[in-house]
Amino acid sequence: MRISRAELKELMKRKFCRAGLKDDHADIVADVLVHADARGVHSHGAMRVEYYAERISKGGTNTNPNFTFTKTGPCSAVFEGDNAAGHVGAKLGMDEAIKMAKETGVAIVGVRSIGHSGALSYYVQQAAREKLIGISLCQSDPMAVPYGGAEPFYGTHPIALGAPGSDGRMITIDMATTIGAWGRILHARSKNEQIPDDWAVDENGVPTTDPYKVNALVHIAGAKGYGLAMMVDILSGVLLGLPYGNKVTSMYHDLSEGRNLGQLHIVIDPAYFTSAESFLQNITNTMNDINNLKPATGFAQVMYPGQSSASREEAYERDGIEIVDDIYNYLISDVIHNNAYDNKGAFAK
Repeated sequence: MRISRAELKELMKRKFCRAGLKDDHADIVADVLVHADARGVHSHGAMRVEYYAERISKGGTNTNPNFTFTKTGPCSAVFEGDNAAGHVGAKLGMDEAIKMAKETGVAIVGVRSIGHSGALSYYVQQAAREKLIGISLCQSDPMAVPYGGAEPFYGTHPIALGAPGSDGRMITIDMATTIGAWGRILHARSKNEQIPDDWAVDENGVPTTDPYKVNALVHIAGAKGYGLAMMVDILSGVLLGLPYGNKVTSMYHDLSEGRNLGQLHIVIDPAYFTSAESFLQNITNTMNDINNLKPATGFAQVMYPGQSSASREEAYERDGIEIVDDIYNYLISDVIHNNAYDNKGAFAK
């Protein structure tokens, strides 16, 4: 079914408030989730609400965190998230990074000890809307086999970049270092659909198209994706003195405990490296040049990263956001959660 962006956000916010989040924190989490759904990234949208609500209810999300922001150098800082909702810590950490970058040209802000923060595109677009370059990367559950390995070590470990153009458009790259993000497998389960045969392997390490038989994900491009995942883990985990590699807690392990995840934001003011106007225009030129390339057979147009999601967002704004009926029924119900996630394995339903 389809509902308006405003209604979807309000339903999610109401559920988070009932679970125990403060109004302003619930508003941020709902805003990040509706951003994902509005761009067609349903794996990071409303389908996550019940999991978050259960963790909030059971104490694994700190509903009254003590945030601190400590500058550690001219352009470096640490935002302590105190195991708050990850979306809140990540957004507030990016707010601080943007302020610092406007003063110093470059900002690197480590966000320590937060929960799952959802779609990274949200945070890099915060910077891009301020005519800055935003980069963000974060840890996730160990659920992907390293190149040559037979058991998981790193997670999907996503990377994102936002770069603004002169005309309001922006390039938005938001990608997992695995071929398929775990949230997309959850989305396939919610719609009873199969997954491509190169996304994941079963308990025997054999590729599977059944989302319920997934035992581990596979990194993109073999050893190269594995190397990218290691880079993300070093910069958002080891660098911040947090658990790393297969020591990162599972999303579903003991929902009464905080997850202590790390995220790193890098913000760059182009004006410190070139003419700001020229940078913005050249990003727009890049988008136009790519659109004007000859498309391959079967494609109507060559698109720049983030273009299809932006187009989908415009369509959803006009026609409403598509939500699975079961998820909508949960959102409008009086149920906070169904005790469906606590102490489950990494590949819980």
